[in-house]
Amino acid sequence: MNRGRATLWTCAGHLARPGRASGPPICPALSRRRAHAAAVPPVWRPSSALDEWVQREARPISLRQLTFFGRSLTESRLLDSANYCRLELPTRIAHRLRDIQTLPYVVVANPHLAHVYELYLRAFERFRRFPDIRTLEDNDKYCKVLEDTLKEHATVIPRLAIGVLEVRGLMKPEETDKFMNTMLRSRISRRVIAEQHLALTETFNSPWHFPSAQPVHDPNAEAVGEIFLRCNAKEIVERCGKTTQELIKRAYGSHFDIPEIHINGHLDATFPYILSHLEYTVGELLRNSMQAVIEQRKFKDAKPPPIEVLICETSQHVIIRISDQGGGIPNEVLPHLWSFSKGPRRERRLENLARVPKLLGTMQELQVPGDTPNEPHKKHGKKSKYSDSGQHHGSLSSLTSRPPDLRLGIGLPMSRVYSEYWAGSLEIHSLEGFGVDAFLQISKLGNKNERLTTRASMDAV
Repeated sequence: MNRGRATLWTCAGHLARPGRASGPPICPALSRRRAHAAAVPPVWRPSSALDEWVQREARPISLRQLTFFGRSLTESRLLDSANYCRLELPTRIAHRLRDIQTLPYVVVANPHLAHVYELYLRAFERFRRFPDIRTLEDNDKYCKVLEDTLKEHATVIPRLAIGVLEVRGLMKPEETDKFMNTMLRSRISRRVIAEQHLALTETFNSPWHFPSAQPVHDPNAEAVGEIFLRCNAKEIVERCGKTTQELIKRAYGSHFDIPEIHINGHLDATFPYILSHLEYTVGELLRNSMQAVIEQRKFKDAKPPPIEVLICETSQHVIIRISDQGGGIPNEVLPHLWSFSKGPRRERRLENLARVPKLLGTMQELQVPGDTPNEPHKKHGKKSKYSDSGQHHGSLSSLTSRPPDLRLGIGLPMSRVYSEYWAGSLEIHSLEGFGVDAFLQISKLGNKNERLTTRASMDAV
């Protein structure tokens, strides 16, 4: 155990008694931010339960496995899915709890990170105590627990982001970013598992599904749970582009000329994917490009140059290149492009994040006052196969919203986490004074396992 680490944490509980920590000195600013957190006496909790779950390995899955399992949905398969969630979710949460416990005491004492820890601890206790799911009634009860937890955890992303910004200086930036990436990747993995099961349950209970009949896979089906089987790159870019243009127009005013979006290349390229992940990433890239072009003063009295999108399809991947002439990324920002804690404009990022108490990392939550919240997930009667954005109603997109011009400073690092989760990649190439090329690579076959940190960084405290 390294000196200064959180040796005073109980293995399944809160902070131990203050005053015994041996970490680095606490700065006055951090002391003030922690004042209200210190008012609550710490609670001692036993460690045996967490120790047991941390010994378990998470079992990574692929889009293909999720699709194959959900194609022919029977009662037995639905219950198997529920019990997979029942064991997998507390396992993955346990490793993240242990990761938090290994942080320096002065870091985990931050009220925002402590809040996340308490949320995870409550979810861990809730999930690990749920008994075997043997009937459809048991599954309905379990789904209620999943939905309640998804709602409760809508505060996690902004709390984590504010927390790592506030503790900057108490940890090495590389360690802070590694922690943030691990937490977000694990969070995505848990939501994928939970929302896929909720979507399968909704399918099973729908009036058009006949569980007693011989299961037959419909080759023309567009989705299996949350997974769209044939996401068309061109259609996704067009849809995200149209939404982004409308958001930019409302944010900057209708008198601004909005850049057009030109799409070229392999326009028929398709691949299986979870639509909300793709929408968020493409939406962020397009929004960044449009804002950069609009804010270039030289285009103020002239028609702005278009955003050029090139789609390339290979045997293994689909690559989407988004190019703009927005002047490039400033040199002082470029080295910190993928960091959650480094870089300039820290105070503005903190201020803006404080205005967003809930954040799920979806394009749909960029609602503008007066917008109609998204319709719940529907299997029939959709105007477009993408009209519900692949979102189960458990995603709660309509419960979290932020102004489209509110810059949080975490869009690109979060987009990279999303893109790398299913074995893809995201790269940014900037030519200062001219523009930016963003390259989003997507695994075309859906046969790559999710990328997650399967074990805690330290198995014992």
